[in-house]
Amino acid sequence: MFGSTTTHSEQTEGYAMTEKKSKSVAIKLQEIFSEDRDGLKEVLREVLQEVLEAEMSEALGAEKGERNPGRQGYRSGYYPRSLITRVGKLELRVPQDRQGHFSTQLFERYQRSEKALVSALAEMYVQGVSTRKVKAITEELCGHSFSASAISTVNKGLDESLERFAKRRLEETYPYLVLDARYEKVRESGVIRSHAVQIAIGINEEGRRQILAVELANRESETSWKDFLLELKRRGLRGVEFVVSDDHPGLKRAIAEVIPEAVWQRCYVHFLRNALDHLPRKAVDDCLQELRWIYDRRDLSEAQKDLAQWIERWEKKYPKLCEWVEENIGETLAFYRLPLQHHKHMKSTNMLERFNEEIRRRTRVVRIFPNGESCLRLIRALAVETHEDWLEASRYLNMDLLKEHKKVRLDLVA
Repeated sequence: MFGSTTTHSEQTEGYAMTEKKSKSVAIKLQEIFSEDRDGLKEVLREVLQEVLEAEMSEALGAEKGERNPGRQGYRSGYYPRSLITRVGKLELRVPQDRQGHFSTQLFERYQRSEKALVSALAEMYVQGVSTRKVKAITEELCGHSFSASAISTVNKGLDESLERFAKRRLEETYPYLVLDARYEKVRESGVIRSHAVQIAIGINEEGRRQILAVELANRESETSWKDFLLELKRRGLRGVEFVVSDDHPGLKRAIAEVIPEAVWQRCYVHFLRNALDHLPRKAVDDCLQELRWIYDRRDLSEAQKDLAQWIERWEKKYPKLCEWVEENIGETLAFYRLPLQHHKHMKSTNMLERFNEEIRRRTRVVRIFPNGESCLRLIRALAVETHEDWLEASRYLNMDLLKEHKKVRLDLVA
């Protein structure tokens, strides 16, 4: 009585519906892989429409037509809204509720970095330094060509929101800090120069990653890094116990001066790359792979034991490498002070790699930025998106382990 019995006809109908959906998906995938832009647009439109419907269901606490005593309100039709994407202009139907309380974040979050990318391309075209390909991309993205005044209007609203993000007060404590820089090409007075994009990632006491700062500097230097870190402290950065970065001399000195209380960890990935400079070009043995294994040991004593064995094994064949490693490897072993579960994440700057990959994907389209402002605008827009995604994701690290680890160390000292 209380169970449900599925008849043969219902099963057949279910199978038919499943098969129909499968065929529909297959057709859509075929359209994507055959580079049918209209097909891709339709797939993206359907996906984003589903996101809007899901947002509304979550806000109301009930699906469309669902009888639910916990329901927070009722739907009240739709209004049309366009969304500019890289496959063209999408026409979406945004759901409304009777009280008028529902507000979607989809458009703001999706378009922030898209606007920054389009703006950079459009500036190139207006300034006469672009190609016909750039003009085609911008017109396809937005459905029209650009004037200087139109670009200025786009940039004004975008810059205001990005500036608020960049200058926001840092109210939390960040025990872990990761610093890195990448280079982008920028045109200045007709000359193409490489500029350093400085990035700071913090992990708060809840174990969540946050992008704390993204700034543009003419180059990496002690002065530029010192200014970068002092601005972070001015905004409220505090409680930093452990910093990970590469071994840029200016950055090392800036960390030591501005955050002297923190332990510094040299990124072991950069270290292994640097080791290549001390090897003959045609070296093809397992020397560096064996050195890499040292970083997978459970504690410092195990790592030091393996290091001694590694030096004994390779010092006759590669004396310069072994001497260099022995002098510098200590800077890469600071992570052994941390809980075992944190080693994987805090021995390198690799947590930035996905963010850097997204930057590369977008900046590859522009290649050479028309000015520093457009470069910083695009990368900050991507930073905001990544920052928001990280806040919504599961925590990155269990920071209770750090508290317990410090307590054990204090007990041992006592």
